[in-house]
Amino acid sequence: MDSMSARLILRVVLISVLGCLPLHAQDSAVTLSGNVTDASGKAISNAKISIKDLGTGQSSEVQADSDGHFSAPNLAVGEYEIVASFDGASSAPQKITLAAGVPNNVTLALTQQGNLPSAPSPSKTEPALEDLGFSPAESKANIERQALLDKRTHMLKIHQRMGLITTIPMIASVVTSLNAGGRSEGTASRDLHVALGALTGDLYGITAYYAIRAPKIPGTETKGPIKVHKILAWIHGPGMIATPILGAMAFSQKNNGEKVHGVASAHGPVAIVTAGAFGAALLAVSVKF
Repeated sequence: MDSMSARLILRVVLISVLGCLPLHAQDSAVTLSGNVTDASGKAISNAKISIKDLGTGQSSEVQADSDGHFSAPNLAVGEYEIVASFDGASSAPQKITLAAGVPNNVTLALTQQGNLPSAPSPSKTEPALEDLGFSPAESKANIERQALLDKRTHMLKIHQRMGLITTIPMIASVVTSLNAGGRSEGTASRDLHVALGALTGDLYGITAYYAIRAPKIPGTETKGPIKVHKILAWIHGPGMIATPILGAMAFSQKNNGEKVHGVASAHGPVAIVTAGAFGAALLAVSVKF
């Protein structure tokens, strides 16, 4: 046999061997599939699954879909170690032996709690406080504090709006007081003044309720315009109690044909001071200074 014929025979043999290798590899390739869940069994979307071949030491990664399902095709038969992870949470390493012709399914549960959204999820959730370095105890405290702050902010906004509404009948009450003191013979002006005063008192009570019932935030310091606002409340608060009492006394004396006398005569000055303090309290939180 000459050298040319020998080389030809070797080529045929080599081609035959190489042609068989892919078929063998294809026949032995298997697919690993499974699901990723949290500790309660809810699916976790977009988790990463690390697959390590214990025979070769090589690792590969796949990603779960929006339903928490994953699939890793074209793996060789053998032993593997599988770990799922998502945003700081991970599953315990799980060993599995992959065999051809056998269903290879696994469920990986994330046991370390992190920022785990339930699938399907339309978008990635915002970072949790734990992701920013807070311990679970600190996170809970911050969440509770934020809830108090949100409630306080909401109630104080209502307090401010009700305060502005209260100024309308208050100003009208002061204006009608000019004719309620007996300058006109009829009682219509006095009746209107009393009605406006009663409305002012009711609205003021609602306004004060939202300020008093707003949750207090421990450790916060009152300063600046808010401090002025609170100081003025010690003036217009008692004034709003005293004004209608003195007004009722003055109203009774005028209806009896008497001249307003005694403590009832303080109704006008007290009302003016109360209205002035109330207006100043509103300006303190409405105008920057």
